[in-house]
Amino acid sequence: MQIHGLIHHFPKEIKLIIVAFIIVLSIGFYGGLSFVRNTTSMSSSGIETHYLGNEEDENAEIMKFKKSEGELLTVVHNHILSLSVIFFLIAIILATTSINKKLKYFLMIEPFFSIILTFGGIYLLWKGVTWFKYIVILSGFFMTFSFVAATISILYQILFYQKVKK
Repeated sequence: MQIHGLIHHFPKEIKLIIVAFIIVLSIGFYGGLSFVRNTTSMSSSGIETHYLGNEEDENAEIMKFKKSEGELLTVVHNHILSLSVIFFLIAIILATTSINKKLKYFLMIEPFFSIILTFGGIYLLWKGVTWFKYIVILSGFFMTFSFVAATISILYQILFYQKVKK
């Protein structure tokens, strides 16, 4: 069964629920990015401080303590589970679009690598492999890029793409 371009043939009700899903999901995703910006300043030192603390810095404006193993495992566990479901659902929807096949495959598969690298990297950072903060930044960038590109592609295909009449 070929599903290439199938989204154009979905009933209006299905298209509407997909658009609503993508909008609400995007609000949550960008809210999460806002939280990351607030807690880490989107910097390598901010990531390190957020997870490893800064109690040795006497000049720190806000005192932060190293996350406990339970806190860290909860963050890693929750994010890996929830983001894998989110990106699985996006990949299923994206599979029905008619965007470039190589781009589609990249956007469908890449987030799963980024999830492991981002949250595995946070765990390794917490364990003392501090250079992994750069892997966390890079994989977080690719995860965000994939989310943005996939959701824009899906919305464009539903709202603006014209069916080719045969």
